[in-house]
Amino acid sequence: MTNDADGNDVPAGDDGFDPVEATIGEIHGAFAAGTLTATALVETTLDRIDRYDADLAAYIHVNEHARDRARDLDDRYAESGLTGPLHGIPVAVKDNHDTADMPTSVGSAALAEVVPPRDATVISRLRDAGAIVIGKTNLQELSFGTDTISSARGATRNPYDTDRRPSGSSGGTAVAVAATLATVGTGTDTCSSVRSPPAFTNLVGVRPTMGLVSRTGIAPLSLTQDTAGPIARTVTDAARTLEAMVGYDPEDPLTARGVGNVPERGYAAALDPDALDGARIGVVRKWFEPTDPGNVPKGAAEGIAETLDAALEAMADAGATLVDPVDVVDDDELDAARVVGFEFMRDVDRYLDELGETTPVDSLEALVETGTMADSIERRIRDGGILSVDVDGLDTDPDYLRALALRERLRTETIDRLVRDDLDAVVYPPATVPPVRIPDLQPFEEMRCQLSAHTGLPAVVVQAGFTDDGLPVGIELLGRPFDERRLLALAFAYEAKTDHRRPPDAFS
Repeated sequence: MTNDADGNDVPAGDDGFDPVEATIGEIHGAFAAGTLTATALVETTLDRIDRYDADLAAYIHVNEHARDRARDLDDRYAESGLTGPLHGIPVAVKDNHDTADMPTSVGSAALAEVVPPRDATVISRLRDAGAIVIGKTNLQELSFGTDTISSARGATRNPYDTDRRPSGSSGGTAVAVAATLATVGTGTDTCSSVRSPPAFTNLVGVRPTMGLVSRTGIAPLSLTQDTAGPIARTVTDAARTLEAMVGYDPEDPLTARGVGNVPERGYAAALDPDALDGARIGVVRKWFEPTDPGNVPKGAAEGIAETLDAALEAMADAGATLVDPVDVVDDDELDAARVVGFEFMRDVDRYLDELGETTPVDSLEALVETGTMADSIERRIRDGGILSVDVDGLDTDPDYLRALALRERLRTETIDRLVRDDLDAVVYPPATVPPVRIPDLQPFEEMRCQLSAHTGLPAVVVQAGFTDDGLPVGIELLGRPFDERRLLALAFAYEAKTDHRRPPDAFS
């Protein structure tokens, strides 16, 4: 048995297996030892959701079929062993991934009962790998922002301080994984969404190279920038989850770019505790400073800076050469390459149209006009002019075409900088501010998400440590296209040296 925050006994699984902080490898080891079954693990995970999620609001839907799935996997394990690399693993899935056996709300109360006709490609691959979708997690409504507020579930709370936000938009998944309401999870990232939530909840997040993971069946925000990625408590678990997600999908032609770029032995096999020894890492020093000091609470900037400096020192102590500073691209041009405002309505309308009669609305405008949307998201849509975009004229819109061309140039410039300076990666913070207190909103201008989002290059966030008041801080590594293997190895080496992961006290 283990205990919850109130000291109550919680079933830990067969023969006392404790799932809190358990990795995929440890769970599979317990299966092999006969001390755990998928059924027991699911029961314990569901029990933790029952006990803790009222305080956290991580989930919108819990999978009523999870127990049946676990029992089936146990039967198959008894006959032939593991069915795949994620056999029996409870996975939290952001509720913008289509699932044919439960609703996909995209955080909208108006879409809360919509059950898509099929699984997203990523969901099919996770299930093929043996995963158990334990539930669908809360998100910033329609993924439009960085707070994790939705009309479907309200505001998700940070398990390290429930008065604070976990960032977003994939905050529900991050909170579920951080508090062991799942073993691993998936999110989507248009700009920050699988990176700032892990940074704020002491986790690992991976934004893969565009074209590595299919977008089919994932409710879009901006298809040019959208990708799915794993969120986990360790680099190894993130690597193993990514392995199950990648691959060519003929329904998403962009994934043709990934063909030949997925290592045969996967990502976890290359994890090396000595990977930082001899590595060259560029420090994008200008992004360590707040864009607007007024966004940072008194004393917080110093605490974050000290944590980040210690992270850089640890990399150097592990044998990395830090090239400090490195100037990668022009910040104004990076801002100008954002295409979300152009594509949001177009891409949401297409997604709703594909759902057909399963959805009560057929457009973003109609969804806004239902009056059900969370106030802060509706205001951003209306005030941002999203509903006035001429989506039929985008193919000839000079501003949109200029932004698309700029993205390609910035991608080339960034790759050239990595090659020219012989860099394995560049490093910077995912955010320059701590998680804000509710009801404040997370200031987007302090997110450092745009280099990866606007170039399509891969990035990994790993734990950097904690501020003096116990708030998690993350650090981000960005590398060359389809070089996830190297990035994950560097993150693993840093993780091995620093060991910053620890569960939130109130939920351990």
